[in-house]
Amino acid sequence: MWIAGTVVAVLAVAVGAVLAVGALLPAGHTARRSARLPADPGAVWAVVTDIDGYPSWRPGLRTVERLPDVDGRPRWRERDRHGVITYEVTEAAPPSRLVTRIADDGLPFGGTWTYEVSPDPGGSTLTVTEDGVVRNPVFRFVSRFVTGHTATIDAYLKALAARLGRA
Repeated sequence: MWIAGTVVAVLAVAVGAVLAVGALLPAGHTARRSARLPADPGAVWAVVTDIDGYPSWRPGLRTVERLPDVDGRPRWRERDRHGVITYEVTEAAPPSRLVTRIADDGLPFGGTWTYEVSPDPGGSTLTVTEDGVVRNPVFRFVSRFVTGHTATIDAYLKALAARLGRA
């Protein structure tokens, strides 16, 4: 009985610590990563903006459903193993700058991704900047200390580099 009580007490303290630390962390963050890619800016732009083609090169992305545009800007819904998220383009300046945002305000996280493509000898450099918000303190703790704010960007850039390497 004493062991069970100790285990419950330790778990309660751990959960309390995660909640307390998460609550103290800022909800907003900025994360940025760059990658040199073996393709010119136009080719990078073509892949990054080919919404319907995302499932063919982004691991874990099951489906993309195009939604009606809003003021001429594309919207789509992505489904992966974590669930469903709706996105929209908020700015596009081909072939150098694209800004997308999570259009689901009810999620425990949100924000924008800014893609900046610049020419580079032998190809291009793509810089992705996430200006994110994590509303839930537990998710804030996990994204800061467990997965890291750049994990999704890193996976995206790795998949994009593989896709362009085959192009």
